[in-house]
Amino acid sequence: MSEIISHGGFRVGSGRKKLESTKVIRVPESRILEIKNFLSKPKNEVDISNIRQIDPITHLEIPLALERVQAGFPSPAQDYIDRKVDLNEHLIKNADATFIVKVDSLSMLNIGIDINDELIVDRSREPQHRDIVIAVVDNEFTVKRLIKDALGCWLKAENPDYKDIHPMDGQTFEVWGVVTSVIKKFK
Repeated sequence: MSEIISHGGFRVGSGRKKLESTKVIRVPESRILEIKNFLSKPKNEVDISNIRQIDPITHLEIPLALERVQAGFPSPAQDYIDRKVDLNEHLIKNADATFIVKVDSLSMLNIGIDINDELIVDRSREPQHRDIVIAVVDNEFTVKRLIKDALGCWLKAENPDYKDIHPMDGQTFEVWGVVTSVIKKFK
């Protein structure tokens, strides 16, 4: 018995789904992988990953140069060492309440906080107006600038591609800690 197999033609539910219109854009080749990774993340993915508490048991002193570095015209180098600095003492005021948090979004890009930067967060500090904070909104961590005004507290993104967060009635909102420093690796 021979079967009749038909290929091609219109079939209900076949073909590319048109959820919304698309547009071709040009991007630098060096950024393609980063953009693809960003676009592949679920929309509700959190801004923060890899939270770990600081354990300042180690003691390492690094020489602190007496002269400041010029950002403009270079000046002759001075071979003077003023003193040594322990990074634990320099960056951490309350070790029991200090954590390092790894950034996982570009919502604070315009103030220099990028993906994979590490933030030093002190949970013992009282958050003030315009502080950079780690907040928990509906059980998801985010890093934003805290704004306190006549309407209450809200979170400002420092990238126009991201929305500010204005907590609504019934929404859980808590400032988890205050960002005191950013660790940014260049190499």
